[in-house]
Amino acid sequence: MHRQRRLFASCACCDRRPGAPALSRRGFVAGAAALGALATTGAGGAPQAQAAQRIDVHHHITPPTWLNAVKAAKLDNPPMTSWSPQKSLDDMDSAGVATSIASPTTPQVGFLARDDAARVARESNEYAKKLMSDHPGRFGVFAMLPMPYVDQCLQEIEYACDTLKVDGIGMMTSYGDKWLGAAQFMPVFDELNRRRATVYTHPTGANCCVNLVHGLPETIVEYGADTTRTIASLIFSGAAQRYRDINFIFSHGGGVLTAVAERFEIQMVTTPPYRDKFTRESVDRELRRFYYDTAQVANAVTIEALAKLVPLSQIVFGSDYPYRTAADHAAGLTARFSAADLKAIDRENALRILPRLKTA
Repeated sequence: MHRQRRLFASCACCDRRPGAPALSRRGFVAGAAALGALATTGAGGAPQAQAAQRIDVHHHITPPTWLNAVKAAKLDNPPMTSWSPQKSLDDMDSAGVATSIASPTTPQVGFLARDDAARVARESNEYAKKLMSDHPGRFGVFAMLPMPYVDQCLQEIEYACDTLKVDGIGMMTSYGDKWLGAAQFMPVFDELNRRRATVYTHPTGANCCVNLVHGLPETIVEYGADTTRTIASLIFSGAAQRYRDINFIFSHGGGVLTAVAERFEIQMVTTPPYRDKFTRESVDRELRRFYYDTAQVANAVTIEALAKLVPLSQIVFGSDYPYRTAADHAAGLTARFSAADLKAIDRENALRILPRLKTA
């Protein structure tokens, strides 16, 4: 199905108001086709009008420079190496995703030396921006930073936000033995807070916790745990309060958060030294302001638990493509939420933190 394509030019990193979009003849024709398609039904007779507006905040791409670096370190895998822009578009169209916000997956560039990390991040961000320009309206960009190198990160934030005009920043949940609440990352997050940035996070394997169980990859259990570790790091270090103007998105419904939330809310706030600094209400306030994507959790147990822990307004659509499909998640969510709730999850919640995608 053809979708309406729009070209935007503002920078969500700096929380700017979107300008008037420039619409080419090609974009006009594509838009007309999309409007006609929205009046029809999709495969199986299901109406597609609402589905065609989905925004996928968890969609991975493979910039060539980055892939070469990952291959050289023997950290690549088949979904990563077989990715192409057309495959992304095909997956999006199969599930009515209007726009995917692109980001490379783990390990990003933390395994590289400082100068190489900065170069690969810069070239990857430029590739993602070109992908966005080549397919107007279909892609956005969460820029990769050369973490954990603070000075280089600050340079890349300036370039990505002010020159490339990306939609936000994409980070790992940890870097070596440091999580996002670590004091050494404070200059990076202070700058992102100043810019009122959207920061998407993706789990990775921390130094402490790789190869823990023989025969089990870290993706099965450890990724969920690392996401929740970084949430705990941000809250109980006081960083979440310091960075009140950052819109954090946590992948996979916050990892194992729904299973351990009571430990955050009761055990931590009654144990020294945290009981003198935090209350259940203050912890809940942070948990309820973060955003959580639906990737790999569009099942009855996890997504329904998440919807009880945090307001529905904080849940955003994510697919984890190319490791899963958008159609998988659209089907799972459709089976569990009302039409009004789906409209919020599919699009409206994301628009609050991705203002470039708002229509005039």
